[in-house]
Amino acid sequence: MTAGWSWYVIALVTLNIVGCVWLLWWTARRRPGDPKPEDTSHVWDGDLTEYNKPLPRWWINMFYLTIVFAIGYLVWYPGFGNFAGVGKWTSQVEHDRDAARATATLEKTFAPYQGQPIDVLARNPQAVKLGSSIFGNTCATCHGSSGKGAIGYPDLTDDVWHWGGSPEQVLQSVLDGREGVMPPWGKILGGMAGADATDYVIAHVRALGDASGNARGDFAAARGKTLYEGVCVACHGVDGKGNQALGAPDLTDDYWMYGDSREALREGIANGHHGIMPAHRALLGETRARLAAAYVWSLSHSASGGKAE
Repeated sequence: MTAGWSWYVIALVTLNIVGCVWLLWWTARRRPGDPKPEDTSHVWDGDLTEYNKPLPRWWINMFYLTIVFAIGYLVWYPGFGNFAGVGKWTSQVEHDRDAARATATLEKTFAPYQGQPIDVLARNPQAVKLGSSIFGNTCATCHGSSGKGAIGYPDLTDDVWHWGGSPEQVLQSVLDGREGVMPPWGKILGGMAGADATDYVIAHVRALGDASGNARGDFAAARGKTLYEGVCVACHGVDGKGNQALGAPDLTDDYWMYGDSREALREGIANGHHGIMPAHRALLGETRARLAAAYVWSLSHSASGGKAE
Protein backbone atom coordinates (compact mmCIF):
# COMPACT_ATOMS: atom_id res chain seq x y z
CA MET A 1 0.00 0.00 0.00
CA THR A 2 1.40 3.42 -0.94
CA ALA A 3 1.87 6.13 1.69
CA GLY A 4 -0.99 8.15 0.20
CA TRP A 5 -3.47 5.28 0.45
CA SER A 6 -2.20 4.46 3.93
CA TRP A 7 -2.93 7.97 5.20
CA TYR A 8 -6.31 7.86 3.47
CA VAL A 9 -7.23 4.67 5.36
CA ILE A 10 -5.92 6.09 8.66
CA ALA A 11 -7.96 9.27 8.23
CA LEU A 12 -11.09 7.32 7.27
CA VAL A 13 -10.84 4.95 10.25
CA THR A 14 -10.11 7.78 12.69
CA LEU A 15 -13.02 9.85 11.37
CA ASN A 16 -15.40 6.91 11.77
CA ILE A 17 -14.33 6.18 15.34
CA VAL A 18 -14.47 9.82 16.42
CA GLY A 19 -17.81 10.20 14.67
CA CYS A 20 -19.27 7.21 16.52
CA VAL A 21 -18.07 8.58 19.89
CA TRP A 22 -19.50 12.03 19.15
CA LEU A 23 -22.82 10.58 17.96
CA LEU A 24 -23.23 8.53 21.14
CA TRP A 25 -22.36 11.46 23.35
CA TRP A 26 -24.56 13.93 21.48
CA THR A 27 -27.68 11.78 21.33
CA ALA A 28 -27.41 10.45 24.92
CA ARG A 29 -27.23 13.81 26.78
CA ARG A 30 -30.31 15.73 27.85
CA ARG A 31 -30.39 19.42 27.20
CA PRO A 32 -32.03 22.23 29.24
CA GLY A 33 -35.58 22.75 28.09
CA ASP A 34 -36.04 19.25 26.73
CA PRO A 35 -39.51 17.92 27.53
CA LYS A 36 -39.88 15.15 30.04
CA PRO A 37 -40.33 11.70 28.56
CA GLU A 38 -44.07 11.85 29.22
CA ASP A 39 -44.48 15.43 27.96
CA THR A 40 -44.15 14.84 24.21
CA SER A 41 -47.84 15.75 23.71
CA HIS A 42 -48.16 12.84 21.32
CA VAL A 43 -51.31 11.06 22.53
CA TRP A 44 -53.70 8.95 20.51
CA ASP A 45 -57.08 7.49 21.45
CA GLY A 46 -56.86 9.08 24.85
CA ASP A 47 -54.41 6.60 26.37
CA LEU A 48 -51.69 5.86 23.79
CA THR A 49 -48.77 8.14 24.67
CA GLU A 50 -45.44 8.46 22.86
CA TYR A 51 -42.50 8.88 25.24
CA ASN A 52 -39.06 10.33 24.63
CA LYS A 53 -36.91 8.17 26.87
CA PRO A 54 -33.17 7.87 26.26
CA LEU A 55 -31.46 4.50 25.98
CA PRO A 56 -30.47 2.91 29.29
CA ARG A 57 -27.01 3.87 30.50
CA TRP A 58 -25.79 0.23 30.37
CA TRP A 59 -26.80 0.10 26.70
CA ILE A 60 -24.86 3.28 25.92
CA ASN A 61 -21.86 1.90 27.80
CA MET A 62 -21.96 -1.25 25.64
CA PHE A 63 -21.57 0.95 22.58
CA TYR A 64 -18.58 2.66 24.16
CA LEU A 65 -17.05 -0.73 25.00
CA THR A 66 -17.52 -1.76 21.36
CA ILE A 67 -15.55 1.29 20.28
CA VAL A 68 -12.81 0.48 22.81
CA PHE A 69 -12.70 -3.08 21.44
CA ALA A 70 -12.38 -1.72 17.88
CA ILE A 71 -9.43 0.45 18.91
CA GLY A 72 -7.76 -2.53 20.63
CA TYR A 73 -8.38 -4.63 17.52
CA LEU A 74 -6.65 -2.03 15.33
CA VAL A 75 -3.72 -1.94 17.75
CA TRP A 76 -3.25 -5.72 17.65
CA TYR A 77 -4.16 -6.49 14.02
CA PRO A 78 -3.26 -4.60 10.82
CA GLY A 79 -6.07 -2.33 9.70
CA PHE A 80 -4.75 1.15 10.38
CA GLY A 81 -3.02 1.94 7.10
CA ASN A 82 0.49 0.51 6.88
CA PHE A 83 0.67 -0.07 10.63
CA ALA A 84 1.42 -3.81 10.96
CA GLY A 85 -0.16 -4.21 14.37
CA VAL A 86 1.45 -5.26 17.64
CA GLY A 87 0.54 -8.92 17.01
CA LYS A 88 2.31 -8.93 13.60
CA TRP A 89 -0.54 -10.99 12.16
CA THR A 90 -0.72 -11.46 8.39
CA SER A 91 -3.01 -13.52 6.20
CA GLN A 92 0.09 -15.08 4.60
CA VAL A 93 1.34 -16.40 7.93
CA GLU A 94 -2.15 -17.69 8.76
CA HIS A 95 -2.40 -19.38 5.37
CA ASP A 96 1.02 -20.99 5.67
CA ARG A 97 0.19 -22.29 9.15
CA ASP A 98 -3.12 -23.78 7.99
CA ALA A 99 -1.49 -25.20 4.85
CA ALA A 100 1.24 -26.84 6.91
CA ARG A 101 -1.35 -28.53 9.15
CA ALA A 102 -3.36 -29.69 6.14
CA THR A 103 -0.24 -30.97 4.39
CA ALA A 104 0.80 -32.95 7.46
CA THR A 105 -2.64 -34.57 7.57
CA LEU A 106 -2.55 -35.36 3.86
CA GLU A 107 0.93 -36.85 4.09
CA LYS A 108 -0.33 -39.38 6.64
CA THR A 109 -3.18 -40.30 4.28
CA PHE A 110 -0.94 -40.67 1.23
CA ALA A 111 2.07 -42.26 2.94
CA PRO A 112 0.98 -45.92 2.28
CA TYR A 113 1.03 -45.25 -1.48
CA GLN A 114 4.42 -43.56 -1.69
CA GLY A 115 6.63 -44.85 -4.51
CA GLN A 116 4.22 -47.53 -5.72
CA PRO A 117 3.94 -48.05 -9.50
CA ILE A 118 0.78 -46.52 -10.92
CA ASP A 119 -0.38 -49.78 -12.54
CA VAL A 120 -0.24 -51.36 -9.07
CA LEU A 121 -2.09 -48.42 -7.53
CA ALA A 122 -4.71 -48.67 -10.30
CA ARG A 123 -5.68 -52.09 -8.93
CA ASN A 124 -6.14 -50.71 -5.41
CA PRO A 125 -9.74 -49.43 -5.00
CA GLN A 126 -8.81 -47.05 -2.17
CA ALA A 127 -5.92 -45.61 -4.16
CA VAL A 128 -8.17 -45.14 -7.19
CA LYS A 129 -10.76 -43.41 -5.01
CA LEU A 130 -8.13 -40.97 -3.71
CA GLY A 131 -6.80 -40.47 -7.22
CA SER A 132 -10.32 -39.71 -8.46
CA SER A 133 -10.66 -37.00 -5.83
CA ILE A 134 -7.30 -35.47 -6.78
CA PHE A 135 -8.26 -35.65 -10.46
CA GLY A 136 -11.56 -33.91 -9.78
CA ASN A 137 -9.87 -31.08 -7.90
CA THR A 138 -6.93 -30.61 -10.25
CA CYS A 139 -7.45 -32.11 -13.70
CA ALA A 140 -11.20 -32.07 -14.39
CA THR A 141 -11.14 -28.40 -15.41
CA CYS A 142 -9.46 -29.38 -18.70
CA HIS A 143 -10.19 -33.08 -19.12
CA GLY A 144 -13.73 -33.08 -17.73
CA SER A 145 -15.06 -34.84 -14.65
CA SER A 146 -15.28 -38.13 -16.59
CA GLY A 147 -11.88 -37.74 -18.26
CA LYS A 148 -13.45 -37.59 -21.74
CA GLY A 149 -11.65 -34.34 -22.57
CA ALA A 150 -12.86 -31.72 -25.02
CA ILE A 151 -11.69 -29.93 -28.16
CA GLY A 152 -7.98 -29.30 -27.55
CA TYR A 153 -7.89 -31.51 -24.44
CA PRO A 154 -7.23 -35.26 -24.84
CA ASP A 155 -9.64 -38.01 -23.94
CA LEU A 156 -8.05 -40.03 -21.11
CA THR A 157 -10.46 -42.96 -21.28
CA ASP A 158 -9.37 -44.43 -24.62
CA ASP A 159 -6.13 -46.12 -25.73
CA VAL A 160 -4.76 -43.14 -27.69
CA TRP A 161 -1.71 -41.60 -25.98
CA HIS A 162 0.18 -38.96 -27.92
CA TRP A 163 3.06 -38.99 -25.46
CA GLY A 164 2.94 -42.71 -24.69
CA GLY A 165 0.58 -44.69 -22.50
CA SER A 166 2.93 -46.79 -20.39
CA PRO A 167 2.66 -46.28 -16.61
CA GLU A 168 5.97 -44.42 -16.54
CA GLN A 169 5.01 -42.15 -19.44
CA VAL A 170 1.63 -41.29 -17.94
CA LEU A 171 3.28 -40.50 -14.62
CA GLN A 172 5.87 -38.32 -16.36
CA SER A 173 3.09 -36.40 -18.10
CA VAL A 174 1.44 -35.65 -14.76
CA LEU A 175 4.65 -34.81 -12.91
CA ASP A 176 6.52 -32.77 -15.51
CA GLY A 177 3.85 -31.77 -17.98
CA ARG A 178 3.97 -31.79 -21.77
CA GLU A 179 4.17 -29.15 -24.46
CA GLY A 180 3.04 -30.07 -27.95
CA VAL A 181 3.62 -27.64 -30.80
CA MET A 182 2.17 -28.01 -34.28
CA PRO A 183 3.86 -25.29 -36.40
CA PRO A 184 1.74 -23.19 -38.77
CA TRP A 185 2.34 -24.48 -42.30
CA GLY A 186 -0.21 -22.43 -44.23
CA LYS A 187 2.17 -19.93 -45.81
CA ILE A 188 4.87 -22.50 -46.52
CA LEU A 189 2.46 -24.91 -48.19
CA GLY A 190 0.83 -22.07 -50.08
CA GLY A 191 4.20 -21.08 -51.47
CA MET A 192 4.79 -24.65 -52.59
CA ALA A 193 1.46 -25.47 -54.24
CA GLY A 194 -0.82 -22.45 -54.14
CA ALA A 195 -4.08 -21.80 -52.32
CA ASP A 196 -5.22 -25.44 -52.46
CA ALA A 197 -2.10 -26.83 -50.80
CA THR A 198 -3.72 -27.28 -47.40
CA ASP A 199 -6.63 -29.18 -48.95
CA TYR A 200 -4.18 -31.44 -50.79
CA VAL A 201 -2.49 -32.32 -47.49
CA ILE A 202 -5.87 -32.97 -45.88
CA ALA A 203 -6.73 -35.34 -48.74
CA HIS A 204 -3.50 -37.26 -48.17
CA VAL A 205 -4.06 -37.40 -44.41
CA ARG A 206 -7.55 -38.77 -45.03
CA ALA A 207 -6.02 -41.37 -47.33
CA LEU A 208 -3.57 -42.43 -44.62
CA GLY A 209 -6.50 -43.40 -42.43
CA ASP A 210 -8.38 -45.16 -45.23
CA ALA A 211 -7.82 -48.86 -44.61
CA SER A 212 -9.15 -49.77 -48.06
CA GLY A 213 -6.51 -47.67 -49.80
CA ASN A 214 -9.05 -46.44 -52.37
CA ALA A 215 -8.42 -42.77 -51.62
CA ARG A 216 -4.68 -42.94 -52.28
CA GLY A 217 -5.09 -42.81 -56.05
CA ASP A 218 -6.98 -39.56 -55.85
CA PHE A 219 -5.20 -36.62 -57.53
CA ALA A 220 -5.53 -34.35 -54.46
CA ALA A 221 -4.22 -37.10 -52.17
CA ALA A 222 -1.32 -37.81 -54.51
CA ARG A 223 -0.46 -34.12 -54.70
CA GLY A 224 -0.82 -33.87 -50.91
CA LYS A 225 1.55 -36.81 -50.43
CA THR A 226 4.38 -34.83 -52.00
CA LEU A 227 3.64 -31.83 -49.77
CA TYR A 228 3.26 -34.06 -46.71
CA GLU A 229 6.65 -35.64 -47.29
CA GLY A 230 8.16 -32.19 -47.61
CA VAL A 231 6.97 -30.67 -44.31
CA CYS A 232 5.01 -33.16 -42.16
CA VAL A 233 6.98 -36.36 -42.31
CA ALA A 234 9.62 -35.22 -39.81
CA CYS A 235 7.13 -35.40 -36.94
CA HIS A 236 4.30 -37.67 -38.11
CA GLY A 237 6.40 -40.18 -40.04
CA VAL A 238 6.10 -41.45 -43.58
CA ASP A 239 3.16 -43.69 -42.63
CA GLY A 240 1.49 -41.01 -40.47
CA LYS A 241 1.79 -43.08 -37.30
CA GLY A 242 3.20 -40.11 -35.35
CA ASN A 243 6.01 -39.92 -32.85
CA GLN A 244 5.33 -40.22 -29.13
CA ALA A 245 8.70 -38.73 -28.27
CA LEU A 246 7.51 -35.48 -29.83
CA GLY A 247 3.83 -35.80 -28.94
CA ALA A 248 3.04 -35.95 -32.67
CA PRO A 249 -0.32 -37.75 -33.03
CA ASP A 250 -1.07 -40.78 -35.15
CA LEU A 251 -2.92 -39.52 -38.24
CA THR A 252 -4.20 -42.95 -39.27
CA ASP A 253 -6.64 -43.54 -36.40
CA ASP A 254 -10.06 -41.96 -35.90
CA TYR A 255 -9.11 -39.71 -32.96
CA TRP A 256 -8.68 -36.00 -33.63
CA MET A 257 -8.14 -33.89 -30.53
CA TYR A 258 -8.93 -30.62 -32.29
CA GLY A 259 -11.77 -32.00 -34.41
CA ASP A 260 -11.86 -33.96 -37.67
CA SER A 261 -13.92 -31.61 -39.83
CA ARG A 262 -12.30 -30.11 -42.91
CA GLU A 263 -12.42 -26.69 -41.25
CA ALA A 264 -10.71 -27.99 -38.10
CA LEU A 265 -7.98 -29.76 -40.09
CA ARG A 266 -7.45 -26.72 -42.30
CA GLU A 267 -7.13 -24.50 -39.21
CA GLY A 268 -4.63 -26.88 -37.60
CA ILE A 269 -2.43 -27.20 -40.69
CA ALA A 270 -2.56 -23.53 -41.63
CA ASN A 271 -2.23 -21.91 -38.20
CA GLY A 272 -0.84 -24.70 -36.04
CA HIS A 273 -1.65 -25.65 -32.45
CA HIS A 274 0.16 -25.10 -29.17
CA GLY A 275 -1.01 -27.46 -26.43
CA ILE A 276 0.39 -27.32 -22.91
CA MET A 277 -0.12 -29.84 -20.14
CA PRO A 278 1.08 -28.06 -16.96
CA ALA A 279 3.57 -29.80 -14.67
CA HIS A 280 2.02 -30.89 -11.38
CA ARG A 281 5.08 -32.04 -9.47
CA ALA A 282 5.32 -28.84 -7.41
CA LEU A 283 1.56 -28.53 -6.96
CA LEU A 284 0.71 -32.10 -5.96
CA GLY A 285 3.96 -33.71 -4.91
CA GLU A 286 5.05 -37.07 -6.26
CA THR A 287 2.71 -39.31 -4.24
CA ARG A 288 -0.47 -37.40 -5.06
CA ALA A 289 0.63 -37.19 -8.69
CA ARG A 290 1.05 -40.98 -8.67
CA LEU A 291 -2.47 -41.41 -7.33
CA ALA A 292 -3.89 -39.07 -9.98
CA ALA A 293 -1.93 -40.93 -12.68
CA ALA A 294 -3.18 -44.25 -11.30
CA TYR A 295 -6.77 -43.04 -11.60
CA VAL A 296 -6.13 -41.91 -15.18
CA TRP A 297 -4.54 -45.30 -15.93
CA SER A 298 -7.58 -47.06 -14.47
CA LEU A 299 -9.90 -45.19 -16.85
CA SER A 300 -8.49 -47.11 -19.83
CA HIS A 301 -7.39 -50.34 -18.13
CA SER A 302 -9.32 -52.97 -16.27
CA ALA A 303 -8.51 -54.02 -12.71
CA SER A 304 -6.63 -57.01 -14.10
CA GLY A 305 -4.28 -54.77 -16.03
CA GLY A 306 -5.79 -55.26 -19.48
CA LYS A 307 -7.61 -52.74 -21.63
CA ALA A 308 -10.89 -51.58 -20.17
CA GLU A 309 -14.00 -52.46 -22.16
